[in-house]
Amino acid sequence: MRDINSLNKVLLIGNLGQKPEVRYMQQGRARASFSLATKERLTNPTTNETKDRTEWHRIVVWGKLAEFVEKYLTVGKQVYVEGKLRTRQWQDKEGTNRKITEVEAQTIILLGRRDASGEEETIRTGPAVQDFPADESGSDQPAEGGDEEIPF
Repeated sequence: MRDINSLNKVLLIGNLGQKPEVRYMQQGRARASFSLATKERLTNPTTNETKDRTEWHRIVVWGKLAEFVEKYLTVGKQVYVEGKLRTRQWQDKEGTNRKITEVEAQTIILLGRRDASGEEETIRTGPAVQDFPADESGSDQPAEGGDEEIPF
């Protein structure tokens, strides 16, 4: 539930930096993660010289939306991502405490033209297929199977 004076929302348009990595939890639920690059152009007002700056974002997707990402997203593809920031903590093998902030995507829209096969590239998924992340005690171990069809 959202506090009336609080908002956690992220909107990004960028290009995929890597093929989505999909894992299936023991409960059979999919989790996908990928990196997204956003660029901004900076101009030096005295020299009119421009410079591009790239920012990398770590995106995490759960459930049916993760299966959608696995099927349709490719490296370099431009996408719109809407979600919220999530920070998680863990301890690595050496016992060092680690922390990472990721974007938990709730909506992904493919942008751009149709591909060579003529398949429409603007596909929207959102709250209708929104899934909730596993609880903190959930296992990250892959489950058997996971070849179910996406129902859309």
